[in-house]
Amino acid sequence: MKIRLVHVQNKKGWKSLAFMLLTALGLHAQTGPVPTSVEQTADGSYTLMRDGKPYYVRGAGGIEYIGDVARFGGNSIRTWSHDNAKEILDEAHKHGITVMMGLWVQHERHGFDYDNEARVQSQLEMFSEVIDDLKDHPALLAWSVGNEVDLNYSNTKVWYAVEAIAAMIQEKDPHHPVTTITAGLDSTEVFLIKERCPSIDFYGINTYGDLDKVPDQIERFGWTGPYMITEWGPNGHWEVPRATWGAPIEQTSGSKAAGYSRRYVDKIYAQRRTCLGSYAFLWGQKQETTQTWYGLHMESGKPTETLWGVSQVWQGHFAEADRTPAPVSVTAMGSTPPILQAGEKVAIPYDAAVADRVKSAKVWYEILPESTDIKSGGDAENRPPSIAYKSLGRLKPGTYRGQPLAFRVPSKPGAYRIFVYLEAEGFVAYGNLPFFVEPRKANQRPSRPVELAKLPLTAVAP
Repeated sequence: MKIRLVHVQNKKGWKSLAFMLLTALGLHAQTGPVPTSVEQTADGSYTLMRDGKPYYVRGAGGIEYIGDVARFGGNSIRTWSHDNAKEILDEAHKHGITVMMGLWVQHERHGFDYDNEARVQSQLEMFSEVIDDLKDHPALLAWSVGNEVDLNYSNTKVWYAVEAIAAMIQEKDPHHPVTTITAGLDSTEVFLIKERCPSIDFYGINTYGDLDKVPDQIERFGWTGPYMITEWGPNGHWEVPRATWGAPIEQTSGSKAAGYSRRYVDKIYAQRRTCLGSYAFLWGQKQETTQTWYGLHMESGKPTETLWGVSQVWQGHFAEADRTPAPVSVTAMGSTPPILQAGEKVAIPYDAAVADRVKSAKVWYEILPESTDIKSGGDAENRPPSIAYKSLGRLKPGTYRGQPLAFRVPSKPGAYRIFVYLEAEGFVAYGNLPFFVEPRKANQRPSRPVELAKLPLTAVAP
C-alpha cells in the first residue's frame, strides 16, 4: 500500500454543477496518464489526489450512457472487466470523466481452480498485457483487481493471486492506485486482505441494504485504512420482505430515490474521512429478479426517478428541502402481496405524484410472470415475457393516493407481478407488486384472458 502524508486544505461546500463540468472539460484536454494516488492528510484522514487536487468519487457503476454521468453531476464510472476498455476510456475522456478499470479475476464459483498454478500464472500474464496497454490513458483513475471473488468461495488462495496481480500493477504503473472488491463487508475477508494483499491501496466494498452498517463495522472488523463503496443501491432482493410464496417485494422508484439519497448523505459522504467515494449501481439497466430492481435507467434507456434522486445529492443538495422534486414519482404499490383467483376482477392501489411544473405524465401498466431465471452475483438472467401491456392515458399534476389499478387476473395459475409506470420530462417512475393466482373452482365459469382497465385518476390535495 503506497500512501503519502500531505496537507490538503479542507474546503466546505459544493461546487456548482457548471463548475464541475468545466473542470471535467479542462481535464479532457490532457493527454498521457494523470497521476492519481491515495494520500493521508495531517489529521489522519485519507483523500484521493488526482493531478495534485483532491478528487472525491461521485461514480456510476456501468458503461452505458457515459455522456450522461457528468450531466447528472457524476465524475467517474466503474467497469467490471477490461472488455472494450479503450473504447470506454476514450468515451469517458471525451466527456471529462474518469474510469475505475475492472480486471475480472476468475471466480471459483464459475469453475476456476486456484490450486492450478498454470492457470493462475496465465491469468496474471494476461493482465500484465492489459496494464501495458491501458496504464497511460488520461481517463484512467484506478484499477480494481477482481470483483466479489469471495462470493460462494472456499479456496482462499485467490487472495494470493489478487496480490500477485496488484503487485505487478504497482511495479508497472506508478500513477494509479489499486483496489480489490468484496461482496459486502466481512471480518474474515478484511483479515485475509490485510494479511495477503499488501499491494492494495484501498479496500472496495459492494453493499446494498447493509451499507447502513458499514460505518460502524469497518474499523471493528479490522480495516482502519481508506475504502470506497464500489457498488451500492436499493435494498437487495435477498434483503427485503417476501410474499408468502417466496417472491421478494421490490421498493418503488420513490422509495429507492429516498434511500439512495439518505445513504449517500449519511453513509458515504459523511464518512469521507476514510471513504474515498462511491459508485452507484447500476448505471444502465439489467434483468436481475425484475427488470427494474437495480437499474438507474429503464430498458428504453430513459432515466428513472431513482437516478433523479442520485443526481440531486451528487450536485450537493443534501437537505431534502433543497432538492427539486422528480417530474414523476411512485411512492407506494399495494400492501401485502395478494393471492387471487384466476379470472377475477381486482384492483390494486398505488400512490403517485406528478410535479406541478409538468404539463402531464404518461401512465401505463404491465403484467409479467414472476421470473424463475434467478442467478447469483449479478450473473445474466432472462426477462420473462410480458403477458399484458397497455398505455392508460395521461395524468395531470397532483398527488394521487390509493388510486385503484383494476385488471382481470390471468387465467393460468402461478406467480406474477403487476407494474405501473409514469413518465414525464424524459424520466420514468415505477412500482410493482407480486401476486399469486390460484385456479378457479370446478363450479365456476372459465376465466377470460387478462385485461387492464383504464380508470379515471383524480388528483387529491397533498
